Amino acid sequence: MHFGGDYSGTAWIHSLVDCTTMLCAPLGSFIGNRLSCRIAVILGGFLSSIGLVLSSFATSLEYLYLTLGVLTGIGFSLCYTPAIAMVGSYFCERKALAYGIAMSGSGIGTFILAPVVQLLIEHYSWRGALLILGGVVSNLCVCGALLRPITLKEEEEAHGPVPLDTDCGYRVKAQVVSTLEEPLAINNSKGSRCFKSMQEYRFLLMPDFLMLAVSFLFLASGCSLPFVYLVPYALDVGVSHHQAAFLMSILGVIDIVGNITFGWLVDRRCLKKYRNVCYMIAVGMEGLCCLFIPLLRTFALLVPFSVLYGYFDGAYVALIPVVTSDIVGTTNLSSALGIVYFLHAIPYLLSPPIGGWLVDTTGTYTATFFLSGFALISSSLVISTVTGIRHCRRTQKHRKNNKDTDPKQDPCQGSRSDFYIASSKDVNPSINTANS
Repeated sequence: MHFGGDYSGTAWIHSLVDCTTMLCAPLGSFIGNRLSCRIAVILGGFLSSIGLVLSSFATSLEYLYLTLGVLTGIGFSLCYTPAIAMVGSYFCERKALAYGIAMSGSGIGTFILAPVVQLLIEHYSWRGALLILGGVVSNLCVCGALLRPITLKEEEEAHGPVPLDTDCGYRVKAQVVSTLEEPLAINNSKGSRCFKSMQEYRFLLMPDFLMLAVSFLFLASGCSLPFVYLVPYALDVGVSHHQAAFLMSILGVIDIVGNITFGWLVDRRCLKKYRNVCYMIAVGMEGLCCLFIPLLRTFALLVPFSVLYGYFDGAYVALIPVVTSDIVGTTNLSSALGIVYFLHAIPYLLSPPIGGWLVDTTGTYTATFFLSGFALISSSLVISTVTGIRHCRRTQKHRKNNKDTDPKQDPCQGSRSDFYIASSKDVNPSINTANS
């Protein structure tokens, strides 16, 4: 309204924030791996805060595209991936629950900040609201300072033991001090850095991760459409504005519940081995909900959709880092998450316009929700294929190991054991004779 722009032009600001955050996720992983997750988050908090503060002085929409869209998005990308990776480093036994609690922060923040920002706009205008939000976001620097670096068991086995922190009980990375006398200059050479980068991203050649990447592409193509078109669809079928907005509130609150409860559930001993299956079920159920939504044409029927879709959306979001960690390992988790969230960028940018084109072409929302449902189900099927292949590999490897260690299958091993038994029998009489 202030700049006299249309809805599509203004919506590009939000699209640029989301797209830049996901598109630059590998940059956050790179800085986190090269320097530290603490430095990456502090730098990201500084950039995103500066972007919001500069946006409060905007003179045009193009100005906001750069400051609020690109600069703030880059800052968020530097914070997002390293912070998620650190959760995987800190927690092992209840990793899914830890991720669920961490991911619920997004839902809680959205639920609380939506009315708060509206009040800030009413009292201080949109410029004052952006300025205050810049100060709020600067607290990311404080959060980054609290991300204490630790040494994982994998790193300790590779590089030797590190001093134990007596206060916390885990091992803390010591500061690396280079001297002229130590022959460490080779680590700064181009060949050494190239080799280190190849080691960090060697998971890209893993067939399981490639299949997981295809699954995430389908997932990102379908998961955002219901959030964009649920309220317009509800208004189209005759639901009031107040009730349509309430549907989104229900979805957001249940999303938080799904984050925490599903993470706690998957961490149970009986389900921990089947985390991939639980993730597959959550994504598949989301897809089924989208396929049924064209049949739901009243507020009373749309409420169960919001509850189910919100719950399973929160469930799968909490399990994305867990499933990725199960495939690539904790050491490569930061780099892998950077690639995973990078794969979300283009579908997040393109799927809402494609859904809008389907609405304009067909005159209904049916094709849009079908597109979302089939994309989510396809993602679930790809994950089920990966899970099935891994299960077959483990079964085949287990059978091979049993075959190699079974004496009945190895005639030489059987003869050796018979020889030792016979030898012991021959020795015992002589011993008894000597004793007598």
